[in-house]
Amino acid sequence: MARKDVFANITNADVAKPERKATPGYATRGASRSMISSLGELAEKAAKAEQILQGEAVVEIDPEEIDGSFVSDRLEDDELAFAQLLEAIRERGQDSPVLLRPHPDTEARYQVVFGHRRVRAAKLLSRTVRAVVKEVADVDHVIAQGQENSARENLSFIERAVFSQRLIDLGYQRPTIMLALSIDAPMLTRMLSVTGRVPARVSTAIGAAKNVGRDRWLELAQLIERPENRAKVDALVAEEQFKQSSSDDRFERILAELKKVKKAPKRLSQANTWTPDDGSVVAEYKNSGRGFSLSLRAKEAGKFGQFLSVNLERLFEEYRENEKQRGD
Repeated sequence: MARKDVFANITNADVAKPERKATPGYATRGASRSMISSLGELAEKAAKAEQILQGEAVVEIDPEEIDGSFVSDRLEDDELAFAQLLEAIRERGQDSPVLLRPHPDTEARYQVVFGHRRVRAAKLLSRTVRAVVKEVADVDHVIAQGQENSARENLSFIERAVFSQRLIDLGYQRPTIMLALSIDAPMLTRMLSVTGRVPARVSTAIGAAKNVGRDRWLELAQLIERPENRAKVDALVAEEQFKQSSSDDRFERILAELKKVKKAPKRLSQANTWTPDDGSVVAEYKNSGRGFSLSLRAKEAGKFGQFLSVNLERLFEEYRENEKQRGD
């Protein structure tokens, strides 16, 4: 199967239709000019990285001599998809080569730029890895790795977000990350908003959550940043049942628990009673602050109640006069 042109969206960027027209001259001044220059340089690097596999010699490498990338872009592997890849390589061999570079820190070893799953499959099948080996600078490594996975569309939103955060932590600039993942600035901001609020231990515990998109992760981020929810999440991820669930189910479980609103216990109104010495009437009243209820019972309850209703206006005036005097 022919390999996808993973840098097409960069190298062909000049023919893409802009979403809106820029103010004349604006893009050639100040910070905008600097940003465009940086993007242009990175696009050239991406184009050069794409040429790495074109016309280069493919060699056979022992998978035991190969180490992973210096930055991980996965929270967990899709075992079903990997099983299909493994079977395909078992039946017809490795169709497309991986890209390796000489390990920057260890002699006689290699580092994967892209093709981690093909290397893993070769190890399991006890086969050599078909690879192109090139000197690749770190920034080109990042772009090639991100573009390869973006082209294959097998990274979930949270995996792309965590990959972005890891690159930020390593000191890479936003234009590099945007090119590596084929995203714009607003999307990168949303991704970093999620990773900034969802602790890494929680996103790792949830996993790739392949069917969960941006909006629901943003919803979870808003809920999880509340102090009262942190302990609840930590308790959930520690449960054995949680660990045995699928990644999507783990996400749904946490979101559902955090969306449960604890209703404050209803304050009971304090009830009081009054009765005269002869017990001819019993008055029970409740004061809840915004409401006051009075009920009468016993022999003279009806007559006394009628008396109160007839004299309500007078009693209210006496109350008002009393309040004025207290205010003085």
